Amino acid sequence: MSEAPALAIRRVTKHFPMRRHLFGQSGLTVKAVDGVDLEVPSGRTFGLVGESGCGKTTLASLVLKLLEPSSGQIHVEGTDIAGLAGGALRAFRQAVQMVFQDPHGSLDPRQTVLSAIREPLLTLRVATDRAQATERVAATLDLVGLGSEVLGRLPHELSGGQRQRVVIARALVVAPRLVVLDEPTASLDVSVQAQILSLLAELRRQQRLTYLLISHNLVVTRCMSDVVAVMYLGKIVETAESAELFAAPLHPYASALISAIPAPDPDVRRMAALARGDVPSPVTIPTGCRYHPRCQYAETVCQAEEPPLRELRPGHQVACHFPGVAAASR
Repeated sequence: MSEAPALAIRRVTKHFPMRRHLFGQSGLTVKAVDGVDLEVPSGRTFGLVGESGCGKTTLASLVLKLLEPSSGQIHVEGTDIAGLAGGALRAFRQAVQMVFQDPHGSLDPRQTVLSAIREPLLTLRVATDRAQATERVAATLDLVGLGSEVLGRLPHELSGGQRQRVVIARALVVAPRLVVLDEPTASLDVSVQAQILSLLAELRRQQRLTYLLISHNLVVTRCMSDVVAVMYLGKIVETAESAELFAAPLHPYASALISAIPAPDPDVRRMAALARGDVPSPVTIPTGCRYHPRCQYAETVCQAEEPPLRELRPGHQVACHFPGVAAASR
């Protein structure tokens, strides 16, 4: 039998009913995640990209059990995470960790580095006592390139790069197998970004980790990811190996995103026209293909029928009535 994927998401939705207003119930629902299917193979980096508001971070919260799905199933290493409690929930919390976008905001300003990294060891009962936990913290700090001199420091006494290394150490100290990276370099200087990305890549190889990388930075995603999924308005519209997706995207939205990457040569022709207008509201999702109001290649069928996510090439799935039309129009 083949090994179960690190993460499998099946028809997952997350809808948020809007709050009651002055004159009664609004009756409207925010469809943040609206029927997502994806599979993250063990030991690989799976990139999830899309514009702000497309549902990436909500999906990450569902994977981490910070939110419960409205419907669908999420399996981690073959285990359905719905209804986990007690020791099973602690084991899940140890197996799945997250590196947050803002290292300053994700660290308690009153906690020292030692306290912040040691806390999950004691809470999840990974370490039996404080002495063992402290020893493990020191070893993990060394793993991420920090010395024991930072153990007594507070977050404001660290640089941005040091804070992010502390956040990475806090995630890795409990020996997880799946790590969710939510814009892990967004708040860092460009020179520091390269160091952190290199560190994350090396840690994945050393610790045999699986990454779910959530980003709107396509350059970072292309550099880090083995497989990439493009998300738009709560749904996955294209999934492929990273090299293939960036070389030959099939969905017009993916083509538009890739075309927006700055080119070093201003004379290089863009792959496709940029998407028109703004992302529609997740409260009033367009009928048919939800991208059609912004797509210059849309036809009547795009307004009437929602295209299913189907495999057109081995490992390359796309949800479009006219896949490849943007690339063909170059």
